[in-house]
Amino acid sequence: MKPHRAVAAAVAAAAAAAGTALLGAAYGMYRISFYHKPDPKVPAPAEMKSRLPYRDAMEADAAILDNAPYEEVHITAKDGVDLFGRYYHHKDGAPVVLIFHGYTGYAQRDGLGGYILCRKLGYNVLLPDQRAHGRSGGHTITMGAKEQYDAQSWANWAADRFGQDTPLFLMGVSMGAATVMLASGLPLPSSVRGIVADCGYTSAEEITRKCLPDYLPHAPVGAAYAVGRLGARLYGRFEPNNIDCTAAVSKATVPILFVHGEEDGFVPCEMSRKNFDACASRKQLLTIPGAAHAVCYYRDTEKYTAVTTKFFEECLEQ
Repeated sequence: MKPHRAVAAAVAAAAAAAGTALLGAAYGMYRISFYHKPDPKVPAPAEMKSRLPYRDAMEADAAILDNAPYEEVHITAKDGVDLFGRYYHHKDGAPVVLIFHGYTGYAQRDGLGGYILCRKLGYNVLLPDQRAHGRSGGHTITMGAKEQYDAQSWANWAADRFGQDTPLFLMGVSMGAATVMLASGLPLPSSVRGIVADCGYTSAEEITRKCLPDYLPHAPVGAAYAVGRLGARLYGRFEPNNIDCTAAVSKATVPILFVHGEEDGFVPCEMSRKNFDACASRKQLLTIPGAAHAVCYYRDTEKYTAVTTKFFEECLEQ
């Protein structure tokens, strides 16, 4: 083989090896960050370390929810994924609150505080399992990219089921908050009166860049994000850079209550402040001193209940 051909072959082999390594790394990031096999088993509050300070209150509430009768609901997402939800009926003609859980979370745990609050108000509740969770189908968590359209589909189901005269509210915790914020920028039924976004992030890129050093402490954030983004696009079929909650709420027409714990070490409280500032619709911001991630209701149940109840009532008067 002539020298220049040998060099070209070596370069091609090196490029192929580098490409293979990049694809392997991208797939690895996809599996770690976005692949999730649905699991219908729901843990007890005592098994959830982040909830341990509120275990007694949560266990009492979990017993109420876990023993409450519900109707199983199935719908089909726009991309064909089967979605499952639990509908809890408390009062004929009452508002229906759709509560969306977070990343690798559980509807009956992330939505526990919201369920108890709504039960006390006599509101009906739908607890959907997000795609790739619980009893819903799919195996990819998309950080809101596809979940927002699932929320829109659930809202359309509720409007069709209960009629346009029945008020609807969308409520979400963590990634569930991102889901409902993103949905606020979509066409929703006119019966959707308000949204509660509890500890949501600003964008998939910002929360990922914030969290990457915790999971990959020795990897450059920019390079790790780029590889993860490639994995999401190739294997998850979604674009992380398009998941922008701040941009979505800047087009919102439905009132939004933003809630966040001031000691949230996972999704910084500043993210809700940024979303609040950008929101174009009627808005309110509630921050809970001392609350870590996704525990605002249990950190200050009285304040959370009072502010959220007033928000619901004001939305119903519009």
